[in-house]
Amino acid sequence: MAEQAVNPTGAQAPPERSPWPALWALVLGFFMILVDTTIVSVATPAIMADLGADVDGVVWVTSAYLLAYAVPLLVTGRLGDRFGPRNVYLIGLAIFTLASLWCGLTGSIGSLVAARVVQGLGAALMTPQTMAVITRTFPANARGQAMSLWGATAGVATLVGPLLGGVLVDGFGWEWIFFINVPVGVLGLVLAARLVPDLPTTVRRFDWLGVALSGVGMFLLVFGIQEGQSYDWGTIAGPISVWSLIVAGIVVLALFVFWQARNKAEPLVPLGLFGDRNFSLAALAIATVGFAVTSMSFPLIFFAQGVLGLSPTQSALLFVPMAVVSGGLSPFVGKLADRAHPRWVAGFGLLCFAVSLVWLGAVMSPGVPVWQLLLPLALLGVANGFVWAPLSTTATRNLPLASAGAGAGIYNTTRQIGAVLGSAGIAVLIQARLAATLPAAGGGAGSAETGVAQLPPMLHEGFSTAMGQSLILPAVVLLVGLVAALAFATPRHLAAKREREDVRSAA
Repeated sequence: MAEQAVNPTGAQAPPERSPWPALWALVLGFFMILVDTTIVSVATPAIMADLGADVDGVVWVTSAYLLAYAVPLLVTGRLGDRFGPRNVYLIGLAIFTLASLWCGLTGSIGSLVAARVVQGLGAALMTPQTMAVITRTFPANARGQAMSLWGATAGVATLVGPLLGGVLVDGFGWEWIFFINVPVGVLGLVLAARLVPDLPTTVRRFDWLGVALSGVGMFLLVFGIQEGQSYDWGTIAGPISVWSLIVAGIVVLALFVFWQARNKAEPLVPLGLFGDRNFSLAALAIATVGFAVTSMSFPLIFFAQGVLGLSPTQSALLFVPMAVVSGGLSPFVGKLADRAHPRWVAGFGLLCFAVSLVWLGAVMSPGVPVWQLLLPLALLGVANGFVWAPLSTTATRNLPLASAGAGAGIYNTTRQIGAVLGSAGIAVLIQARLAATLPAAGGGAGSAETGVAQLPPMLHEGFSTAMGQSLILPAVVLLVGLVAALAFATPRHLAAKREREDVRSAA
C-alpha cells in the first residue's frame, strides 16, 4: 500500500518546541540498553560459578540478547513509522525493564538466557526510534550535533558497561547488573512520556515473509558459528551438522535479499536506500565496530581476572581511560563531523581501534604491569570518540523523512548483526586458541568446574597467549570498516559549501 500520512497535510516538520529535551529523554533509555550489551562480560565468571555454566553456555547470555535485539530491528523501525516512535519506544522500555527484573531473579542459565531474549526484544523496539526522532525533528543543518550526542552515548555506554558491572558484581552480586535497570527504566518511562512528542505516522503493510526469512537465517548462521567448536565442527544430531546449519543460514539470508528485491509493495528493507553510497558504507563500517566492541571484552576480562587475578571491579577499572578519553573527545568530534570529510574522521578512529587491539594483544602476558594495558586502552578511547558520531551522522545525513524508521532500523540492524557475529566468532576463536595453547587441559581452562577466576598459575602463560591472539580477530574485521570509511563520498552539505566558496572566489 502506498504511504498515507495521518496528518492531512503530510507534514513531517518538527514541533515548535526544542527537540533537545526529547532527545535527552530517549538517550537515557538508549544508554541503558547499550550498557546491557557489554555489562555482562565483567560478570561472566561470577555467572559461570553461580549457575554452573561453561564458556559456551555463558556466552549465550550475551548472544541471545544480541540475537533477539538484532533480528526484529528491521520491523521495529517500521513500527515506529506506523504507530509513532514515542509509543513504540515506551512499549519497548516497559518490556526491557520487566525483563531486567526477570534476569535478576532467575536461578538457572537457561532461564537467564530466556529472560535475555525478552530483554533483547524490548531493546529492539526502542533503538530505531531514537535515530528516527533525530531525523524527523532536527533540521538537516543541526542534525550532526544531535547525532553526535547519539553516537557519543553509544560509545560511552559500551565502555561504562564493564565498569558499572564490576562495581555491582563486587558490591552486591551479578544479579544487580540487571536490577539496576528497574529504577532507571521507570525514570526513562516518565521522562519519555512527558518530553517526547507525538509525530505524524504513516500507514504501512508489514513484510512478514521478510521478517521470517531474516530471523530464521540469522539464527541458523549464528547458532552454527557459535556451537561449531562444541560439536568439533561435525554432527549435532542425526543429519544435522554444524556446516549444514551455517550453509542453510546463508541460503535463507540470500532468499531474504532476493525477496526484498522482488517485493514491490512494502519490503522490510527498501533496497533503494543502499543507493546512497555513504549510507551503505556507514552501515558496513558500524557492523565492524559492533563486532569489535562485543568481541574484545571477553578476552580482556578473562585475562584480567584469570591471569592477573583482578576482581570484577578492578578489571572493570581498566576501562576508565577509554571512557574518559572517549567522553572528552565526543563534543569536539561531533562538531568536526559537520565540518570535515567523514572519511578522515571515521577513518582515523577505525585505524586507532585496530591498532589498539593489536597493541593490547601483544602486551597481554603474565605479570604485565597494569600501565602497559592502560596505554592501548586509552588509544581505544580515542578510537571510540572518533568512530560513533561520524558514522551515524554520515549514514543518516541524506535519509528522506518518510524512510527515517526504515533507515534507522537497517543501520542499527547492521550494527547488531556485527555484534552478534562478534560474540559468536570470539567464542569459537577463544576455544580454538585455548585448545592449541593449553592442549593438556583440552582447552577447558574456562570450565564451570575451575572457573576463570581460579585459573591455576601453570596455565597462565598459555591462557594469556590464547586471549592475546583472540584480539587479532576484531582488529582484522575493523580493517574492513576502515576501507569502507575511506570510500565515503563527499557529503552533500560539504559539497554545497565548497560550491558556494568557489562561486565567491570566482566573483
